[in-house]
Amino acid sequence: MDISELKFDEKGLIPAIVQDHNSKKVLTLAYMNRESLAITLKEGRTCFWSRSRQELWRQGETTGNVQYVVSLTAACGGDALVVEVDKTGPACHTGSDSCFKYPLFKKA
Repeated sequence: MDISELKFDEKGLIPAIVQDHNSKKVLTLAYMNRESLAITLKEGRTCFWSRSRQELWRQGETTGNVQYVVSLTAACGGDALVVEVDKTGPACHTGSDSCFKYPLFKKA
């Protein structure tokens, strides 16, 4: 699949699931637009579109917790991405290793 085949939504965004390359733990779900994807590919570190601030943000700009891209894979429909990273610190703005920390269901 070529980058030109990716399916961005009506706001120009595509979901990006960020996963730790070594542990395979899901770290966060963020969104990319064409510009942030281009920056990510060029710089080799994650850059996203902040839906709340309506601006680009590079992971680690303020915290120093950078995510270096190991691989970037598109879903079969081209409508989502998985970004495997090596990270230098916590992925969540709360200081947690992952944004996913609130279990809602777990089969016994």
